[in-house]
Amino acid sequence: MNGKVTHPAQHLLGPDIPLDCALALIRQLQADHPDWHRTRLSRELCQRWDWRRPNGQWRDMACRDLLLKLERAGHVVLPPRRGTPPNALRNREHPWIPHATEPIRDRLGALTPLHIAPALPRTHEARLFNCLVSKYHYLSLRNTVGANLKYLIRDRHGRPLACMLFGSAAWKTAARDAFIGWDIRARRRHLHLLTNNTRFIVLPWVFVEHLASHVLARVLRRLNADWAAKYGYRLQLVETFVERSRFRGTCYRAANWIHLGATSGRSRQDRDHTLRVGVKDVYVYALEPHFREVLCHADA
Repeated sequence: MNGKVTHPAQHLLGPDIPLDCALALIRQLQADHPDWHRTRLSRELCQRWDWRRPNGQWRDMACRDLLLKLERAGHVVLPPRRGTPPNALRNREHPWIPHATEPIRDRLGALTPLHIAPALPRTHEARLFNCLVSKYHYLSLRNTVGANLKYLIRDRHGRPLACMLFGSAAWKTAARDAFIGWDIRARRRHLHLLTNNTRFIVLPWVFVEHLASHVLARVLRRLNADWAAKYGYRLQLVETFVERSRFRGTCYRAANWIHLGATSGRSRQDRDHTLRVGVKDVYVYALEPHFREVLCHADA
């Protein structure tokens, strides 16, 4: 250990933009343009740093997140908000969408072929997905900031069976990071090539043996094509965290996910190392055969 403490905002900047240089630029822009609002400041920073997603779009949301972290730490003072922040709108209660809840008890073969496709934003499928997950998943559904894909799975008759959500990977997980073998620099560069299966629910009125593992396998076969179509790049690895007190992870094992171990029982919000949360089993699934070669190259 070298005793050096990295500011929490540095991992958002990456290794090529030192925090002190970023602060100097932000303060200079604010001094030169006191009339700029937060969005204008964020867009200018993205352009100055050529800060883009792998699909070429500006990393505007990541930049705003950086500015908020710096403000909370007392490094900058941002101009007042001009309206309701987008995250607040995302965190509203999802509206109720009528749906049937009659029990579905049948053989898997009688329900196939399943209809599996991304639930695209601002469509009925997306609104129904939000309603179902927020109503029936034990973690509910709030924010889906950042790169994500939603899947609403229906049977051959059009009846909803299950929902899956893939979102941002965890910044740091000991078991996963040891499995990949990357260092901090490589993780900063390539974390976007991982996704987290943050929600998976077979709806509570569906009783179909082997459905969960079948859905997992089907979705993973198409995940990279769907992700590339939306974001312009392919993923290397999928992770998920299964709460031990509630689930055994049987469907993930049956779908050939690898069990790596367990979390430490601490939350990502636990800055003082006092907040305890449920221990979760860590599972991963490789989408590409040479994922380590890609993820472990810091300078790629």
